[in-house]
Amino acid sequence: MISTLHSRPHRGTDGVPAPRLAYGADYNPEQWPREVWEEDVRLMREAGVNIVSLGIFSWARIQPGPDAWDFAWLDEVMDLLHEHGVGVDLATATASPPPWLTTAHPEILPVTDRGETLWPGARQHWRPTSPVFREHALRLVRKLATRYADHPALVAWHVNNELGCHNVYDYSDDAARAFRDWLRARYGTTDALNHAWGTAFWSQRYGDWEEILPPRLAASHPNPTQQLDFKRFSSDALKDHLRAERDLLRELTPDVPVTTNFMVMPGTKGMNYADWAGEVDFVANDHYVVPHPQARDELSFSANLTSGIAGGRPWFLMEHSTSAVNWQPVNLAKQPGDMARDSLTHVAHGADAVCFFQWRQSAAGAEKYHSAMVPHAGADSDLFRSVAALGDTLKTLAPVAGSEREPAEVGILFDWESRWASEQDSHPTSLLDYHQEALDWYSALLSLGVRADVVTTGADLSRHRVLIAPVLHLVPAELAKDLTRYAEQGGHLVTTYFSGIVDENDHVWLGGYPGALRDLLGIRVEEFGPLPAGQSVELDDDTTGGLWTDHVTVTAPETEVLVRYRTGAHTGRPAVTRRRAGGGSAAYVSTRLGAEGLAALLPRLLEPAGVTSELPAPVRGRVETTVRRGPGGRFLFLVNRTDETVTVPGLTGEVLVGGTGDEGAVVLPARAVAVLRTPTG
Repeated sequence: MISTLHSRPHRGTDGVPAPRLAYGADYNPEQWPREVWEEDVRLMREAGVNIVSLGIFSWARIQPGPDAWDFAWLDEVMDLLHEHGVGVDLATATASPPPWLTTAHPEILPVTDRGETLWPGARQHWRPTSPVFREHALRLVRKLATRYADHPALVAWHVNNELGCHNVYDYSDDAARAFRDWLRARYGTTDALNHAWGTAFWSQRYGDWEEILPPRLAASHPNPTQQLDFKRFSSDALKDHLRAERDLLRELTPDVPVTTNFMVMPGTKGMNYADWAGEVDFVANDHYVVPHPQARDELSFSANLTSGIAGGRPWFLMEHSTSAVNWQPVNLAKQPGDMARDSLTHVAHGADAVCFFQWRQSAAGAEKYHSAMVPHAGADSDLFRSVAALGDTLKTLAPVAGSEREPAEVGILFDWESRWASEQDSHPTSLLDYHQEALDWYSALLSLGVRADVVTTGADLSRHRVLIAPVLHLVPAELAKDLTRYAEQGGHLVTTYFSGIVDENDHVWLGGYPGALRDLLGIRVEEFGPLPAGQSVELDDDTTGGLWTDHVTVTAPETEVLVRYRTGAHTGRPAVTRRRAGGGSAAYVSTRLGAEGLAALLPRLLEPAGVTSELPAPVRGRVETTVRRGPGGRFLFLVNRTDETVTVPGLTGEVLVGGTGDEGAVVLPARAVAVLRTPTG
């Protein structure tokens, strides 16, 4: 279906679909007088914009009253965009219900775990499980789909917007009823639920479904499996709304692809996007850089994970920022070159579209200080000139469109349920950060110049010679078997502390840690060893561990100790182990080493698989590489991670973007990206 999105708005002179990368933004013409629209489309052509997302927050304008509809302005905008060669990703506009609806039906408003109502005045003030909201939302969707089904500007449907950004957890009576229905479908009987939830503890046994509630504010820690199931349910409730809109759109416009914008970034954890990916015709993502010592690594990590969610197929960057955002404590403008590097890093990891929030910077409202393609300063600005230059670059990279990411030898496994379960309360430490641990491994590989893919548990793990599974806390029996088979068939598994601990019901695998992975790893841990904040231990390879230590006992003769503790409670005991398993191996890292410590350890963990950097030694850590492959060739992306010029020698191929130096070396100015094409074999 993604090829449909490419071909609908753009065909060559012979009528054959012509590949190109999409470029554009959220477009909100309802914020501006009619005369501005003409300038908008003129500037869009100047910038190379070929797609916009339209109507995202337009419900109140489209339907100003229960039985009042106003499509005239939207008709005019759709026609105007089509006349200027701009395709439309048309939103269903259901993200923010209008005031008349919340006034007439306050029962659609979300409720917190404390019983507080989230009132109108911002956005996403609706319950995912509200039947009243669903009825009104689908009525709007039907009107839009019926009216614009055959409009030539329409290239895709954009369901809602950032589903769950502000309303992922609703504890209302609607949610309680839907939660019970979800639990009935999952467990069948209350006896099965009682077993799964371990309700013998604290006298929680349920005798009737109606007794069950969401994990609302309680006197102490709510039942942990109840919390985990509510997280699963809440993700599923949003997915169900996505399906409801999607199914209606497919019924009315079967040839128009449907998507919604995910938010794969650190602070967004409530939606299991790996589970949602199969519900859309192409994956789309929003990403914003958050200030952090590893911010650039994190952007690459999230783009990489989005590609993993998409199964390596092309996906769309639906939103990111041209410069500063408005919602951080201090909103810094991007440095020259950052916007292009950010954008092309997403393309390197499989994005076939580069889109921003938003086209024209708002003059009013909560996001008026959020940057845009056309800033408050107007088109006569460095920012808009950079926007137009990026448009030219994307035109040059048109042959990349439709290509898929070439698998790397190393995979990092990212699992939503392990993230949810490992960070719950009543655990050995509240300081554990699942995302940060995964990011540290990724940063370490980047610093070594080793290409890696971030993948999900549903992926074909055998594609990777090394599979790193940090804090794989929740391991059902079948996943344990899959990982054992992976190692025995020649793969090299690496996992960490607090992995293999519980099953899908959050029940501990008994007999010693790391539970489900204990036999595969050939070790046993009797008791966890979390460290207080700021405390660390030294290892005999001169690295430093923090957060966690394990009292590791080797239980298999084929398990070797790679690193031992030099200080701390476990001085002299194993800190890092590796067990031979069939044709492969399984390694265990019992402490948090951080990106720097992992970079020192990784060569030893990669050695059995024969994995090394593809880059010359002088530029490792300074340049990130990613490869896409398709009918148009094999495309090597080189991203300069530094603020200095870097020269990469020894490369061959046609330079699509970037400069060349002596003897064919590729020269990367500060924060620049180069792309080389070679024929596919």
